Amino acid sequence: MLLEHQNEILRLLIPKWKSDWNKFAYDVLGAKLDTQQEEILHAIQNSRRVSVRSGNARGKDYVAAVASLCFLILHVPSKVINTAPTGRQVRSIMMPEIANLYKHAQEVLDPGGRLLTDSIKFPDERHYLIGFKAADRSVESWSGFHSPNIMVVVTEASGVDDITFTAIEGVLQANSKLIIVFNPNRLVGEAYRSVKSPAYKNFRLNCLDAPNVLNYKKVLTGEISEDEFVEIVIPGQVDFEWIDEKIKKLGWAIEVQEDEMVDLDFKWNGGCYRPSNYFKVKVLGEFPDEDEDTLIPIHWVEAAQQRWLDFSQSDRDLFVKRELKLGVDVAGMGKDRTSFAYRYENYFDRIVLDANKGKRETIHMENAGKIKNIIAKGGYAFIDTIGEGAGVYSRLVEQGIENAISAKASENAKGLHDKTEVRTFANMRAFMYWSLRDDLDPQFSPTLALPLDDELTQELTEIHWLTQSNGSIILEPKDDIKERIGRSPDKSDSVALTYYPMKRVRPKAAKYTSKDELGIF
Repeated sequence: MLLEHQNEILRLLIPKWKSDWNKFAYDVLGAKLDTQQEEILHAIQNSRRVSVRSGNARGKDYVAAVASLCFLILHVPSKVINTAPTGRQVRSIMMPEIANLYKHAQEVLDPGGRLLTDSIKFPDERHYLIGFKAADRSVESWSGFHSPNIMVVVTEASGVDDITFTAIEGVLQANSKLIIVFNPNRLVGEAYRSVKSPAYKNFRLNCLDAPNVLNYKKVLTGEISEDEFVEIVIPGQVDFEWIDEKIKKLGWAIEVQEDEMVDLDFKWNGGCYRPSNYFKVKVLGEFPDEDEDTLIPIHWVEAAQQRWLDFSQSDRDLFVKRELKLGVDVAGMGKDRTSFAYRYENYFDRIVLDANKGKRETIHMENAGKIKNIIAKGGYAFIDTIGEGAGVYSRLVEQGIENAISAKASENAKGLHDKTEVRTFANMRAFMYWSLRDDLDPQFSPTLALPLDDELTQELTEIHWLTQSNGSIILEPKDDIKERIGRSPDKSDSVALTYYPMKRVRPKAAKYTSKDELGIF
């Protein structure tokens, strides 16, 4: 009798759930959505195409997972396809969100499907949810996904090429929906076009509007007392401290006067700020201003970071057995960080910042000792010998360390060219950074892998370049970058130093062996 009663309740609720996905998400999936996410889910229910651009940890993938299960469970039979540029994004981001929600649904409703690592399968073969890397499917294979009810969800859509979107278009018939969610880091592609297209219902998730952030701001403005304050309103979403750190400590935005505010400038905790490109993408959920003079676009760096994440541990173990190129940017006195970049061929294993404490002589000896120990088993250390680096290099020379290389950014770059063998450079700094740029440029099928590092990404994407009257490439002064980001670009400098040309490295002199050592008398 109890089971019959329960089934009768479910039978009465299903029409309500079909007409209100937000109610279904709450009742069955146990989803906790903020107001903007509820608006997005409502739009997905009632629109064929929805585009969501977002800042970090703002819940775009979560609402996409909720929408996937609403469609899957409320439309039988149906096919729900979740795809992304990389397998890691599918395995580690999309499917875990879906799995957690589906497990809750099994406790409430038991939809009858079998939850697997990359899919949800039902006895009816026409009914399933599947997740896969976009590049793993050929254009032709997409034709097999035809269904009277079909939803395609593309996460990190800015990294999916137009060929794949053309294939997706071929399956969007009958009751079909296309949902694309992404960080707005590229000014090309379907994700970028969707923001201006009347075919899409558009949304932007701004971290400044996140519930966890707004709730803390109410405490600061006195709207609520500290006793009423709830630190985490929406679990997993961005909070006040994360944003405050990016502004106050990492220099992702610079302070301006209120009467100077324009466009995306914003107020924060008593001040007025102008966002950097990195802040626009990661916090505001807005596209960057990538002018022609930007040395390295954000999406090039993020693609290299995805490659780094996709390496298995065995891949990493193999790389670190190869020749090390250690880039060392030595901090000056009054600064607090010396940066060490560990590069093995096309793989940067890590970037380490060491604090400088004590007297200049002591710091130089300590840094020289660290470098000596790191390259003791082979490889080269490329040390910026302008400023404090000169003292460290001198200590290594005194100790006979031949694989420590002086790499002056001001050194001439005569005879050096880019990958096309066309461009020339005003100095070594321009050559090294451009060589790094070439290794990130999509036109050269890059394989370079960079570790996840917000400071490095910001530094690399803040650099501008120009062409001199003689045709040589030169970078903007380092002091201009320092002023914009509020610190020295130590990490990016150490990375660029690993591109010092080996043709400039003098071959090791043959060791002199005395007659006594040879046994000649």
